[in-house]
Amino acid sequence: MFVLVRDNNVDQALRVLKKKMQREGIFRELKARRAYEKPSEKRAREMGEAIRRARKLQRKQAQREGLLPGPKPRPRTTEKRPAGPAS
Repeated sequence: MFVLVRDNNVDQALRVLKKKMQREGIFRELKARRAYEKPSEKRAREMGEAIRRARKLQRKQAQREGLLPGPKPRPRTTEKRPAGPAS
């Protein structure tokens, strides 16, 4: 994994790197490896994650079918972003 540093903007490159690492699940993996997790705790955690995924899937399906209202639209900001280099 690599990130390009444009115009010596290391702060932006660091933000991009952190976002990529977050998407890949590296931070979650590091946290999990910090301490030993008992097999029973691991099963309980994985079961909870599976239940959350299933509920999310059901909620999205119900929204698509019109049984539940969709997500609230994000408020639009009127601030102008500073002009930067074209990506």
